[in-house]
Amino acid sequence: MFVQLLAAAGVLAVLTVVPGPDMAVVTRRAVACGRRDGLRTVGGITAGLLAWGVLTVAGLAAVLAASATAYTVIKLVGAAYLTFLGVQALLQSRRHRGATPAPAEAVPKGSPWHTGFVSNILNPKIAVFYTGLLPTLAPSGMAPHVGMALLVLLHAVLTLVWLGSYVLLLAKARAFFRKPVVRRVMDRVTGVVLIGFGIKVAATQP
Repeated sequence: MFVQLLAAAGVLAVLTVVPGPDMAVVTRRAVACGRRDGLRTVGGITAGLLAWGVLTVAGLAAVLAASATAYTVIKLVGAAYLTFLGVQALLQSRRHRGATPAPAEAVPKGSPWHTGFVSNILNPKIAVFYTGLLPTLAPSGMAPHVGMALLVLLHAVLTLVWLGSYVLLLAKARAFFRKPVVRRVMDRVTGVVLIGFGIKVAATQP
């Protein structure tokens, strides 16, 4: 059982560090607002994973993964939200010209925790991932629901550690990222990336 858990942890770790919408959202928050908001965004993302985990263990995520209509609705809403965040970042980049922007101009709108939670909970691929892959990784010596719950907690911890460490790294270099030219470039890059992820989510199939 220990070997199975170790193998599952390796798979989850690889999936966690692969760049995705979560990292783009965290990057924007951490660069614009600093460590505290960045960590709150990570907290929201982790809460989203745990919410998906509860739905998975309860069997509701499997219903979503199997329903083309439900999947499409969540997919399109999630894609629209990511696109909205991307457009917001691009509009923000137009304000970062010349002098350093005032604090009110530099802060993205909305609660950082809420932004992280919503961007994660509106990602239907997590439902497919949890219902399709996690059962194959669950240790055979445990009851299915216990094994699934353990892997969900493990994934949440890995995400918290990885994105939290990433935020701390960005915070150390925040003085560089706060330069008007750098901020303008970062906002444009993260804006394009978020819109790209929004298009990718909209085009994915269950």
